[in-house]
Amino acid sequence: MTHHIIVGAGLAGAAAAYSLTARGEDVTVVERHTPANDRGSSHGSARIFRYAYPDQLYTELVVRSRELWDQLEAVSGTELITRTGAIDHGDARHTSLLAEIFETVGVDHEVLDPARAAERWPQFTFDTEVLWHPDAGVIDAETTVTTLLDLAVATGRARILTDWTVTEVTRRSAGGFRAASATGEVIEGDRVIVAAGGWLPALLGDLGLPEGFLNALPQFEVRQEQAFHMPYRDADADGRAATVWPTFIHKSGEMFTYGLPGGRDAGFAGQKLAQFNGGRVIGSALDQDGQITEEMRTRMIDYAQCFLPGVVPEPYAETTCLFTNTPNEDFVIDEVDGLVVVSACSGHGAKFAPLLGEFAADLAIGAGRVPERFRVGASASS
Repeated sequence: MTHHIIVGAGLAGAAAAYSLTARGEDVTVVERHTPANDRGSSHGSARIFRYAYPDQLYTELVVRSRELWDQLEAVSGTELITRTGAIDHGDARHTSLLAEIFETVGVDHEVLDPARAAERWPQFTFDTEVLWHPDAGVIDAETTVTTLLDLAVATGRARILTDWTVTEVTRRSAGGFRAASATGEVIEGDRVIVAAGGWLPALLGDLGLPEGFLNALPQFEVRQEQAFHMPYRDADADGRAATVWPTFIHKSGEMFTYGLPGGRDAGFAGQKLAQFNGGRVIGSALDQDGQITEEMRTRMIDYAQCFLPGVVPEPYAETTCLFTNTPNEDFVIDEVDGLVVVSACSGHGAKFAPLLGEFAADLAIGAGRVPERFRVGASASS
């Protein structure tokens, strides 16, 4: 039986472990900290699950991913996505294009003018038409990671090694791979899947990847994003909103803001707001400092004052998170000589987690297909 080494125990790595063990494969997952830790991109309980993309391929992939989420929830008996619905608005959000794609793919939706939208969601201020799709929601990322890993371990085919920092991956002369840790430990396997998120840029040169493949990779950019939780104005005695809040994306001019119910991360007492790709650029996850800037805090307070009358524009909790981006925000999912790279997910990968696991497993065992847009290209392996 093939043994796979998976580097990274975030959403993508955990999903790959689950998918492989479900197929009867053996895996060892190595994680430099702990699964879904707060120094990566898969921590906490609040990530947006949405179908709205101005690109039909991604909307179609969300539909496929949702089927896998449903299966995962059924197998585990755990709710991983809380349905809230989602709204998209703003003159740069191109809601007509999103609605056209929804019509083509078959996603339930509704378009409302600003007045009708304000009647339905008085906690928002709208100045353009609004696209609503009710099947969107909020992903509990941390619970998803632990659920995937627990299911993988329960098969008897997976082990999870924590505080295990990969320093080098080399090819064995007899075939397969050898991974070394910062403390001198070594594990061996037939295939390697690298799902290292924000640590990937610092690790690329130590994976033994062919030069052509390395040169063909897009430039990865890691950003330390900043998110702010603002309390609900109509909160009950427990701090929870009396009004049902959807997730939202508001894109107007250069402003690209998103928000969602904050969930367990901040006591269910507020809306989580952030500017997409508004954080500072860092070299890799090794360079993060977890600092919130006064400039971004002020910007988000100003935004809430203008567009979110349903919150008190005073952050009561703040956090940082890593986005690892490609220039066009496409994913990179490819295989070369037995080594699979699954990254970067460009700040929008959480909703695809179980599908990313399927793609990674397919590449590792030579079955199935990955969208060509996500592949570096066969010519790059020479």
